[in-house]
Amino acid sequence: MKLATHVVRASAAMAMVALLSAASGAQTIKLPPHEKIVLKNGLTVLLMEKHGVPIVSFAALVKSGAAADPLGQEGLASQTASLLRKGTKKRSAQQFATDLDYIGGSFEAGAGADYTTVIAEFLTKDLDEGLELFADGLLHPTFPQAEVDKSLAQTLDAVKGAKDDPPQVLSTYYYGYLYDGRGYGRPESGDEVSLKKISRDNVEGFYEANYTPGNTILAVAGEFNAVELRKKLDETFGTWAGKSVASAAIPVAQQVKGKRLLLVDKPDASQTYFAIGNVETAAGDPDRVAIRVVNTIFGGRFTSMLNEAMRVESGLTYGVRSSFDPRKAPGPFGIYTFTKNDATVQAIDMALDVLHKLHKDGITAEQLESAKSYIKGQFPPTIETSRALAEHIASDEFYGLDDSEVNRLEARIDAVTLETARQVIQKHFPEENLAFVLIGKSAAIAPAVKKYAEKQDAREISAPGFWPRN
Repeated sequence: MKLATHVVRASAAMAMVALLSAASGAQTIKLPPHEKIVLKNGLTVLLMEKHGVPIVSFAALVKSGAAADPLGQEGLASQTASLLRKGTKKRSAQQFATDLDYIGGSFEAGAGADYTTVIAEFLTKDLDEGLELFADGLLHPTFPQAEVDKSLAQTLDAVKGAKDDPPQVLSTYYYGYLYDGRGYGRPESGDEVSLKKISRDNVEGFYEANYTPGNTILAVAGEFNAVELRKKLDETFGTWAGKSVASAAIPVAQQVKGKRLLLVDKPDASQTYFAIGNVETAAGDPDRVAIRVVNTIFGGRFTSMLNEAMRVESGLTYGVRSSFDPRKAPGPFGIYTFTKNDATVQAIDMALDVLHKLHKDGITAEQLESAKSYIKGQFPPTIETSRALAEHIASDEFYGLDDSEVNRLEARIDAVTLETARQVIQKHFPEENLAFVLIGKSAAIAPAVKKYAEKQDAREISAPGFWPRN
């Protein structure tokens, strides 16, 4: 069954690529139409019927993520999501996996900063069995004590192990320092302290409080009959009950003022990994498309300004990137890379020099046109599958966005001018106010990096957690 599923998925991808390529030739990218229904219990349902490829994808978005974790129990939302398929009222973890494999389906769940997603995908011919299995995991988990204990132990080992591999934890340290341990500064997967404070009762309590119909968006995309599926969904989810949930209050972080630096000491490190940036934009920021265009030029692709300077021309690193992560509240902007210990200062200086050049010289007309073409070419494959479409419309619904995010994307890209780019650079690419986080051998680099910030902080990578909570 798995082999057949893979063949169908490959066909699905090729069919969608063909569709989008045809649309691209007309200089338009359009989402297939979808409808929105709100069931009597408050569950929001989005249906995107798209025939031609026999796959149906389900994306349930629970409007509570890591930001809803109780203080001191960071990782609770993540644990709850990962345990959904580890035992239900009808199935053991093994039986759930067996039934899923039998129909060649997939089921996965995870918690991000703003929300939790539960994703499942099945062949259209297995829709009834797949829907029942998806609903069983979403609506009827039992959180067996043995599975909870196993999951917590495995996650704790993973957190400890990740600290031996700085790329895995650089962003976690960076977010913790940037947000001062609050809001988005708390580790989504938890840490060595918080995971030990999570019990089965906590997991069950988080589920009961947050996995409710009024707190959930269910998006379905693929080949199905919408009239028939509406009936099936009403029968399956219409009796789901639960109290309304107040949205998690996410502290709106203030931007770093001035410059501050955290050095995380890893005594055996031969390389320094670093992040530089500040708190920036939220989802729905009016400048979001222009930011995307400018960041593509600055550090968002292989031929970016940062990569050309730091990898191609100087050989200081194998790769460098810059990224914005818009969220419900303002999310992080960062420049991320690594270099040898003895090149740490040279690499940081060069990253700052490229940032300064962006502010001083802006971008050229040639760079602007290249970035526009690049985004138009790279975007369509990100929504070419039914799963990607289901996740996309669910996320847009959560953030209060609409289909114009896709349907008017090209027009919004075309509307970005050199003057628009100049304004965006000044407003959204911080230069004077910056947080620096370095993971490296303190004995080798500490004296040299003092020049970057007025405020200096230090931490041992072996110390539990990632940044003190306040």
